[in-house]
Amino acid sequence: MYAKVIVDIAHSQVDRIFEYSCRDDVKAGCRVRVPFGGRIIDGFVMGISESASFPPEKIKPVYSVYDEPPALVPECFALMEHIAERYRVPKAAALRLFVPSEMRLGKVHEAYVSYVVLKNPGVALPKSAKKQAEILQFLNTYGEFELSALAEKFGRGAVNALKDKGAVDIEKRRKRRNPAGAEEREESPKILTPAQSAAIENVESSPKTVHLIHGVTGSGKTEIYLNIIAREISRGKTAIFLVPEISLTPQMLAQLRARFKGEAAILHSGLSAGERFDEWWRLRSGEAKIAVGARSAIFAPLENLGAIIIDEEHDSSYVSESAPRYSTVDVASWRAAYNGCKLILGSATPSVESYLKAMEGEYNLITLPERINKKPLPEIIIADMRKEVRRGNNTAFSAAMRQQLNETLESGNQAIIFLNRRGYSQTVMCRDCGYVAKCENCDVTLTYHSEDNCLKCHYCGAKYRMLQACPQCGGRHIRYSGTGTQRVVADLKELFPSARILRMDNDTVSGKDGHYKILKKFAAHEADILVGTQMIAKGHDFPSVTLVGILDADMSLHFADYRSGERTFQLITQVSGRSGRAGSPGKVVLQTYCPENYILRFATAYDYKGFFENEREIRKATNFPPYSVICRIMVTSEDEKLAVAALKNVYFACGELKNRSPEEFIFLNRMHSPIKRIQGKYRYQVLMRLKTEKLLPEIYDIAVKNSTQSTLCYIEENPGNLS
Repeated sequence: MYAKVIVDIAHSQVDRIFEYSCRDDVKAGCRVRVPFGGRIIDGFVMGISESASFPPEKIKPVYSVYDEPPALVPECFALMEHIAERYRVPKAAALRLFVPSEMRLGKVHEAYVSYVVLKNPGVALPKSAKKQAEILQFLNTYGEFELSALAEKFGRGAVNALKDKGAVDIEKRRKRRNPAGAEEREESPKILTPAQSAAIENVESSPKTVHLIHGVTGSGKTEIYLNIIAREISRGKTAIFLVPEISLTPQMLAQLRARFKGEAAILHSGLSAGERFDEWWRLRSGEAKIAVGARSAIFAPLENLGAIIIDEEHDSSYVSESAPRYSTVDVASWRAAYNGCKLILGSATPSVESYLKAMEGEYNLITLPERINKKPLPEIIIADMRKEVRRGNNTAFSAAMRQQLNETLESGNQAIIFLNRRGYSQTVMCRDCGYVAKCENCDVTLTYHSEDNCLKCHYCGAKYRMLQACPQCGGRHIRYSGTGTQRVVADLKELFPSARILRMDNDTVSGKDGHYKILKKFAAHEADILVGTQMIAKGHDFPSVTLVGILDADMSLHFADYRSGERTFQLITQVSGRSGRAGSPGKVVLQTYCPENYILRFATAYDYKGFFENEREIRKATNFPPYSVICRIMVTSEDEKLAVAALKNVYFACGELKNRSPEEFIFLNRMHSPIKRIQGKYRYQVLMRLKTEKLLPEIYDIAVKNSTQSTLCYIEENPGNLS
């Protein structure tokens, strides 16, 4: 027998199938160890054949086998081919998406726990064996006990002596590592509203594969998802449930476990290696039938899919920023077509692209315009910060914000304060010469963090000592400008000394349980105010939150990006939706320097349709997506000369393509990337706007052809961030 193997090396030179002789225990889908180039490396078995393409004496044998059952199913290989072709990556790079990295590298295995089991309680013991007698008495009560705990209590020697006498047995058992937030609770299905029932029946009866559920915040989309999953599970099928933030997965898993018990498993990068290994194998073995997680869970090893759900489908986190740079919706669409299952996209603020497809009939559109409890959406109070400055208020909080916070705290309710900027101050500047502290590895300013009294780069993570004097002129007049979440917490403590405040951003959620611990405390009302960045803006349901404060609503409005208006509308709507979800009416204080901006007008009125129609006309007139395709070829290298040389080659090749198909090009140019250097690498770009996706395969080929070991060229389609 011969195994057709793809070796686990993501390089175009070895991007093909190699043959190895094998035993009967090697099956298609197994991960194997094989000899390759004088060393033993990992590989994926694509298939088994009785004959080989080369003389048998020249074929080496498989060294060892990893998996039983095989880790990869036939669908994985078909999807691998799609990803490798679509995004022009080696097959090994595509296959790595299906297997957790620690598992792929052999760094994690099954966990076992040894138990001491009572076998013969009547064994004769000498009077001096007091510890042994105590163990037997203890086991008479408990029947069995974990070996490590028993040995710590009575001594390992006493346990071994009892084993030698045949009084006890030691049994090794598989232990499941349970992710935090996955504890089970009882929960019965909720009584559906007529709108929810109609939405579910609409999904069931529609012949379309993709369904877009456009429901306002609090309209009960989650209960619709759970009922759709329940129907598919009852038919013997499986489901994938995706959320945009890791912080949302424990909450969603808790709901799924309450409804479906052990049939739900969690997959995301925040788990420990052991937890992820166990959850992955529960899905692969069929023990769990529902995968819940962030973007990477779309590659969950489930067969016979009945439904794929992508909540908050508009979120930019659903596009991978590292190779392969896949779109989750693209992968989900492929899996839905392969399995003949439903793909449900849900959002209170759908992306312009998705909503246009729904309006044009490609997607099935389902609308939920009201909250399930018939409560009104929270009132949004506009605070004009220009007037605040004229009144002499130079703090981060308007008078309206302070008043509403005070009323919320006095009533015993909770508040969420949103600012999408972590740290204490955004920039540190010398007032004498204008010097601004920047990262040595990245072309970005450093952020001051008061808790650590240091400067941090939010791109590469580098830390620097706080400046005592200006390194350029020696001046000591150091100024802080801009406000981050850390500064907001400090200011709130001064304004409301008795308030209990939690902060949630990338600096406070370190560790795999960081998100869960903060959210659990806030849900248990162990804090009055939660200050946070974008990770608190969506999906969370806190019944006692009656106030949301948005400190800098303009921050995302003025980015040089065609999506800036859309992002601002989505962010305001999503974070506002955290308020007033239960009994008490909710309020939102939105602080802005541009109260007359049309995006804010649509957002404060919760007018998505008005926003969409306006945005669609702008995009159509200016030839921006979805009426075109933006394609950016990024060229990066530690050597600037090599980067410039590669940029010229890429630009010249794209120019030839434009000369051949001028009708497909709207725009083509080369330039510095807005951030010229990140992590020590110089960044240049070729930016183009195309009328259709027709030329994308050839453009991908240009990027691949010009990539070398020292210079990386990669493509971003309709990039979410043009910096």
